Amino acid sequence: MESEPEAPVAVPIPTQRPDTAAPEGKPPTVAPTPPEKPAELEPEPPAAAPLPPEKPAEEKIPADPRSAEVPAEKMPESETACRERLKALGVEFEEHKAEHDAKIGCSIPYPIILKTLGKSISIGSGTELNCRMAEAAARFAADVVRPAVKAEFGADLKVINQASAYVCRPRHGGGKLSEHAFGNALDIASFTLSDGRTIGIGPAPPEKDGKFLNTVRKAACGPFKTVLGPGSDPDHALHFHFDLEPRRNGGTFCQ
Repeated sequence: MESEPEAPVAVPIPTQRPDTAAPEGKPPTVAPTPPEKPAELEPEPPAAAPLPPEKPAEEKIPADPRSAEVPAEKMPESETACRERLKALGVEFEEHKAEHDAKIGCSIPYPIILKTLGKSISIGSGTELNCRMAEAAARFAADVVRPAVKAEFGADLKVINQASAYVCRPRHGGGKLSEHAFGNALDIASFTLSDGRTIGIGPAPPEKDGKFLNTVRKAACGPFKTVLGPGSDPDHALHFHFDLEPRRNGGTFCQ
């Protein structure tokens, strides 16, 4: 008996590949065009650096009217009278030729050189002052310094050792002329007593010396218009500075 032939194995039909073509009637999808790169802006020029503030104009110090003083043909009566008062106080002095420096402005029309401050009180050599300042120094020595020496030390005043009188210069640290430039200031470095003791002026004197120096310094404020000394500033650490600087309403400056 013949067997029936085996049926052939069915070959799988391949699946249809999807049609990638665009459907009929529709245009193909176009890839979006990337946005145009914006045009690069030219960099702005850097802002100009700010200019530094203008330096204020330095205030010009007005000329001192005393700088223009020169001697007259005849000495004024006020100068003659001042010299008579000095002689009455026992002050020894010499006349000196006029001081005048037009470039700097220093001037003393009728200067004198002190030899003593009266009543056997000597003063260092080269003490050139105007007469009014010389008289103020002589009266202060007789009325204040000599009595203070006797009260504190039981001795007499022999010498006032000056550190500076007339010097043609401006003030330290400023353009204004010093009172020394007009013979209107006296710097005192020390006092010598009849027993040989010297009382020096400095920042830390012995107690008894300090008491005497404080008495003199306080009493000077009034007879003199400016009083400076140790503690005022470094320039006056080792001496007293006394002057007759003209001040408004006759005021004083004492430190």
